[in-house]
Amino acid sequence: MHPEPLLPANEFAALHHPGRPLLLPNAWDHASGAALAAQGFPALGTTSLGVAAAAGLPDGAGVTRAETVALAQRLATLPCLLTVDIEAGFSDDPDEVAALTVELAEIGAAGVNLEDAMGDVGRQRELIAAAKTSGLFVNARTDTHWLKPAGIDLDAEALRRAQSYVDAGADGIFIPGMTDEASIATAAREIPVPLNILYSPAGPTFARLGELGVSRVSCGSLLFRAALDAAVRVASAVAAGEPVRADIVSYAEVERRASNSSTVSRSGSASFGNRP
Repeated sequence: MHPEPLLPANEFAALHHPGRPLLLPNAWDHASGAALAAQGFPALGTTSLGVAAAAGLPDGAGVTRAETVALAQRLATLPCLLTVDIEAGFSDDPDEVAALTVELAEIGAAGVNLEDAMGDVGRQRELIAAAKTSGLFVNARTDTHWLKPAGIDLDAEALRRAQSYVDAGADGIFIPGMTDEASIATAAREIPVPLNILYSPAGPTFARLGELGVSRVSCGSLLFRAALDAAVRVASAVAAGEPVRADIVSYAEVERRASNSSTVSRSGSASFGNRP
C-alpha cells in the first residue's frame, strides 16, 4: 500500500527550513520556467514585473490578473512546484481574492504571494484569510522596507504586520528590501513562520541569509532583468562585430524542453530535495 502523495501546498511548505533556505527562482514565461525546472529547482515563483512588462503594462497596478492566471496554467505543466505572485490579489474584495486562489489551486499551484503595499492591516488580514480558503501556502508580503515610508521604525512595523498576518493565517512572511543582517536575524527569530527575503546583489549572500535563519530566498525580477540585459548585450555585440558566446542554449534544447513539459507530470518527476 503506497502512502498518499502530499498536497502541493504541504510539499511546498516542507521545503522551508530556517538555516537551510529554499532558493526560489522566478519565471516570467514557459521557456524561463522550463529552463529553471531542467536545472533541478524544486519550486518556481512568478515575477509580477516580468508578467506585466511582457504585456506592456505597469507592475503592481492590479491589471494583470488574466496574464498571471495564464502563466500559472503554462508553468503548472512543469515537473516542479509553483507559487504565484498575485500582487495585492487583483481586488479589494475578499470573495474575489478567494475565487482567484481557488482557481490557482485547481490549476495546480502550491502557493501565492500576497502583498500589502503598506495598506490597512485589518483589510489585509481579511484578504489573507480569504486566500487561505484555497488551501494554498499563503506568503504574506509586507512592503515596509520596499516603500520605506518616512517617520516610522521600519523593522518594528514589519514585525507588527508580520505577527498580525500570521494570526490571520499566513504560512510565511516576505519582507523584500530588508538587507540589514541584524534586522533579518531578528525577523527570523521573532516571526513564528518561515521568513522569505528577496535576494539583492548588494545584500547578504544566499549562504549568509541561511546563517541568519531565513527559510526562503526569492530572486524576484532579477532573472528577468538579467535576461533582458543579456539580450541587449548580445544584439549589441553582433552589431559591433564582436564575438558572441558559442555555448548559448541551442534551438533544439529549447524546443525539447517545451515539448517535454506537455508530457512530464510532477508525479513522475525526480525528487529534487531542498536545493540548489
